Formats: sequence, C-alpha cells, structure tokens
Amino acid sequence: MKKIEILVVEDEPKLAQTISDFLRIQNYEVETVLTGNKALEYFLQNKQKVDLILLDLMLPDISGYTVLKEIRKISEVPVIILSARSAIADQMSGFEKGADDYITKPFTLALVKMHIEAVLKRAGKMRTLLEYKDLQVDVNAQLIYYKEKVLETTRKEFDLMLYFMEHPGVVLPRNTILDAVWEYDYTGDVRTIDTLVKQLRKKLGDGGNYIRTVYGVGYIFGEDSHEK
Repeated sequence: MKKIEILVVEDEPKLAQTISDFLRIQNYEVETVLTGNKALEYFLQNKQKVDLILLDLMLPDISGYTVLKEIRKISEVPVIILSARSAIADQMSGFEKGADDYITKPFTLALVKMHIEAVLKRAGKMRTLLEYKDLQVDVNAQLIYYKEKVLETTRKEFDLMLYFMEHPGVVLPRNTILDAVWEYDYTGDVRTIDTLVKQLRKKLGDGGNYIRTVYGVGYIFGEDSHEK
C-alpha cells in the first residue's frame, strides 16, 4: 500500500525538520521545501503523488497565499495553512482562498497530527482497514478484530496495535514507538510500552506471537525480511 505523501512548505529549517521527522515516524512519506517557488516546482512535477500540503504563509520569496492560488488552478489537493497570523480575519482569508484547514503557531505536533488525519479523512484519503493474516484494525471505527471477534482495548492499546500494523517486518526501538504513539511531549517511561504489549498479547491469545520482542531494542510485528 502506497504511503500518504505530505509536502511540507516551511522556511524555518529547524521547524521544517522537526515536522518532517515527526510525520515520518507516523508513517507518512514527506517532502520538505523551504520556499514557495520550490513548493510549486515540486508540486507541478509530482501532483499525482502529493496527498496533502502543510503550507507556511510567510515564505522568503513568494507568499503562501500565492502558492495556494497557483495550486488551486490545477488541483484540489488538501492544504493546511501553518501561520503565526492568528487573527480571525487571517484565518477566514485562508479559507476563502481555498485552504482546507488553518493551524496557528505555536502548535504542538500532536495537534498537527489530529488536523492532518481529520483533513485526510474528509478527503477520503485516510486508510480505513489494515489487515495482517486473521488480524484487522478498523482505523475509523477504532476497533481491532482477531479471528472476526472484536477485542476490547484501551485507546493506547489501539494506537500501539495500529502503529505495529503500519510497520510490519520493521524493528521498532522503544523510544521510536514512544515518540510515535505518545507524541514528543510524553514524559513517561519506555516500560509503559512493555506493559501495553503484554496486555495486547494477552488479548490476542495465540495471535500475540505476531508481536515479537527484539531483546535490548524493542519490538517487531509480523514477519521480518529474513523469514519466508
């Protein structure tokens, strides 16, 4: 299944890197550009690939509104504006010019994630069902099925199972899981992951073997590249 690709248009290199790294952990494909002209150049060459754009308004060459205007001439790709302009008039202007959503700076990465998921869902681009053998995760309904039976799970158990299923055959260090599932602002212990994995394995029964421990590192879900 093709990963959802997000084009990040942000002129502050550190912020652009932080957003991009976070989105990659969330299993998105990410392209980052620092200017409006580069954004237009990339989008014109890759408009069939890009599923969503995060667009800063204050760019060093042309404004984000100019970028949005040019994109809207050829595409209805979802665009979320990122801006320090928090006035209601600015937000209304963004929507009037064709933006799908508007996030004011400063923002948390968890908030950006929620906005992205909401916009993708409205656009019909959000994956709704992930499957591995006799295990299914319904993203929209937030339900886990094993052998056609619904498992009763907490929100974090669901989020963790979803993250595993999005990364089959990949060794996932505990810190990476913590950043992805609990976000960057979580201050708890990585042992929380071990506790949740133990709970998931118990609820999955014999399916608990799908989640395997990589000693000293973290976990791997499903078959790795060395298995047939």
